[in-house]
Amino acid sequence: MASITPKIVNGHRYYYARISKRVDGKPKIVQTIYLGTVDKIIKNAQAADKIPQAEEVYIAELGATSALFDIANRLQFVEIIDSHLPKRKQGPTVGHYMLTAAINRAAQPTSKAALGEWFENTIGPRLMAIKPKQLTSQAFWNHMDRLTQPILINIENDLLVKIIDEFKIDLNCLLYDATNFYTYINTKTESQLAQRGHNKQKRNDLRQVSLGLMTSADFHVPLLHMVYGGNINDAKQFGSVINELVNRYKRLTEACPHITLVFDKGNNSEDNLELFKATEMHFVGSLKLNQCKELLKIPLRKYRDLKSPGLQELKAYRTRQKVFAEERTILITYNENLLAGQLQGIGHNIRKCKAQLRELTKKLQRWATGKIRKGKKPTLDGIKKKVKTILKREYMNEVIKTTIWTKDGFVQIKYRVDQEAISRLTRTVLGKTILFTDNHEWTDEQIVAAYRAQYKIEHAFREMKNPHILGWNPRLHWTDQKIRVHAFYCVAALTLVSLLRRELAAKGMSISAENLMEQLNGIRETACVYPQGKGRPPKLSYSMSRLNKTQKKLYDLLKLARFRQS
Repeated sequence: MASITPKIVNGHRYYYARISKRVDGKPKIVQTIYLGTVDKIIKNAQAADKIPQAEEVYIAELGATSALFDIANRLQFVEIIDSHLPKRKQGPTVGHYMLTAAINRAAQPTSKAALGEWFENTIGPRLMAIKPKQLTSQAFWNHMDRLTQPILINIENDLLVKIIDEFKIDLNCLLYDATNFYTYINTKTESQLAQRGHNKQKRNDLRQVSLGLMTSADFHVPLLHMVYGGNINDAKQFGSVINELVNRYKRLTEACPHITLVFDKGNNSEDNLELFKATEMHFVGSLKLNQCKELLKIPLRKYRDLKSPGLQELKAYRTRQKVFAEERTILITYNENLLAGQLQGIGHNIRKCKAQLRELTKKLQRWATGKIRKGKKPTLDGIKKKVKTILKREYMNEVIKTTIWTKDGFVQIKYRVDQEAISRLTRTVLGKTILFTDNHEWTDEQIVAAYRAQYKIEHAFREMKNPHILGWNPRLHWTDQKIRVHAFYCVAALTLVSLLRRELAAKGMSISAENLMEQLNGIRETACVYPQGKGRPPKLSYSMSRLNKTQKKLYDLLKLARFRQS
């Protein structure tokens, strides 16, 4: 029961609310609340009808930072790194710096100079007890310097064990591929990693760094990575990868006794396949079409239809043949959809080549008719080289027939499209892929399914070249040691995101990495600041940003409410 009681103090009347209850059968006042004078009671009553005005609002990203931080905690990411690089309890550890960089790469890639500003606008300072001002580029580089290549390998080995134990990754089928990233490192800067080579983004004018990556087929979770010179052939580097796999093989086979590594034809060599004999690992790879020319002539009526879901569009012919000094199971697949796409590509290339040849022919005619008199007259060898360059696109040298000769001292050209050549390609080559394996007991469907998983690692590389999430760039490091560390936390970012997607899939939610990070970045925590008068600290009121349907589902599935400020 409550009542209001006046009390006179120094001639002024003040009011109190008193709440009484029966205690042991007798009424007793259990709480007294000061209300103030009549004027103050009226003022408070009037103010209750008004919406208080916040002085300012703080907004911090919560979704991506907390979700990735949670995965990293389960991996003991910081603890594993710090076990190799102990430090006095003085500021952030090397593990903290690496985790901050990995989350930044996954969520919103920035330069090291902008890392502290990004971090300040997340709930990271609260999660990791790091002050944004501690994340200067110089402090970050100082900690990077401690991560030598042997230490990075040991850390990755320990993380591999934790990934397998904690997340029960399926290791039956592992994927390997390589890519490269162009850099703006000056030609005069000494570097064994940054070298010129065939760049997959067509930036052959720049030095590049290559990255080899082995992942699970299960959500392309990185299990091993190697950084190597941009001028090193993929097949040559693959031998080093196999040797490294041998070193880690025991740890892998403790979780899975039968491991098959899938790789593409760019890694083929007799020496590389010989290395597999040192392990009990198996492989599935692909061959160049010209390595089995006779098999390509086998008529389609001898192929069988594949039955597994997702493979019904394929036909396959199976045999055994000696390849790279050993007898392997060979599987030739035929895909009508692939054929249609290749014919479309051939048509596009024919049009481009014909346009270039037409322009070259017109130019030669102007020379022959005297319309061009200045400059060096075209030579037969020079024009042959130009034509060879024009026809360097796939199959164009077979499909477009050219005749080059001289008449009255001037070079002339004739060209035509050879329809019979197109028909021959359609009958024998187009639409076909040649796979080979030492898993002789596997079915056609198992072999094809394993090789098709290769697209997942290719997709991982596309994600790492996305400037908005998981980005390799911006990369502003010039020394080989720092490039290796940069690669480490970029791969760590991919690991965290892949494991997060895998966890969501297990809970019934399938979502791409790009959409996942976009939605998580939109989950924000707000803090409204209300002034409380002179000499009193402001009052903070925390709430969440408005969530859309996808964000609400992520928020609930990942239990992100536990990371909110209470």
